[in-house]
Amino acid sequence: MAATPTHRFDYTLPAELVAQAPAGRRDGSRMLVVDRAAHSIAHRMFSDLPGFLGPGDTLFRNTAAVLPARLHGKRSTGGKVECFLLRKSGDSGGDGESWQCLVRPGRKLPPGTAFQVAEGALAAAVERDNADGSVQVRFLTRAGESVMEAANRVGDVPLPPYIERTDDSLRELDRERYQTVYADRDRQVAVAAPTAGLHFTPELLGRLQESGVRTADLTLHVGLGTFRPIATETVEEHPIHSEVYEIPQLTQEALFPPLKGRRIAVGTTSVRTIEDFLSRHGAACSHALVAEASLFLHPPATFRGVDALITNFHQPRSTLLCLVAAFLSPGSTDGIGWLMEIYAEAVALRYRFFSYGDSMLIL
Repeated sequence: MAATPTHRFDYTLPAELVAQAPAGRRDGSRMLVVDRAAHSIAHRMFSDLPGFLGPGDTLFRNTAAVLPARLHGKRSTGGKVECFLLRKSGDSGGDGESWQCLVRPGRKLPPGTAFQVAEGALAAAVERDNADGSVQVRFLTRAGESVMEAANRVGDVPLPPYIERTDDSLRELDRERYQTVYADRDRQVAVAAPTAGLHFTPELLGRLQESGVRTADLTLHVGLGTFRPIATETVEEHPIHSEVYEIPQLTQEALFPPLKGRRIAVGTTSVRTIEDFLSRHGAACSHALVAEASLFLHPPATFRGVDALITNFHQPRSTLLCLVAAFLSPGSTDGIGWLMEIYAEAVALRYRFFSYGDSMLIL
């Protein structure tokens, strides 16, 4: 089969449709509903979701919590530093903790450079450069506090770059709303929110439970690679990133027949976890599984364990857009053109795009 040119995943989006703040209510966002069998679309509100699900359906949701990973510091010269925590490293022995980070301005922060975060809440030193453009930073904290505890006190929510913040007026709102209501706060393993889940409220989840819809939880450690645009000429050439996931035994069991309803993935992170797991296992394991997904789902991919998908509107040339196109028409490339038609209508009807934007339900 011929390779797919990346430009097929381009579309024009007016800047004003990039959502800069969440909707007034989480479930007050709009929901574009795609019926694949009927090849039709409808326009609803996310609060209408229970009307599309029924007894026996299972929502698979990513409970990863977002760490306030963006730290602001200063060098001894007074120069400003921005340090973005990616993940704790395994070589955190000795004094302090070692973390893989992104730092700016990188050219002024060679190995050996020291800086302070939040008036000394954290003392940091760049240890070495990494091949992927990140650096290793060793942190010392006050009074035995962990880096994660300090980040929760002084860090900012790691909003995507397309969300602009010129002041602190929305800082506390971001801390609440750039996090799902079902996030496991003890599992702050994501540097970006699994945004399809941002639309759920406790009340909506209660309505779904009352109607017989079940939930099954998993955790995918969302990394920055999720949002890296495809820079290659063809989709197939793109070097896909990998992400760690954790899937409990009960969630594994919920993926296999006999099933009384549909398996509905909340977000592309849930899809990636499920499909990677099923590509490796033909039955549930006897234990919780920790693995690393390096699966690139793009047309003409097929799907083993997802019958319906809740997702947001994604950036042009993104791997997430590729996944959605594949899901629209599994086993073919027909979904690419259809997805572009759907997105054109969403633009025409002024849907809000990206992390704080509106949603899609694909049945």
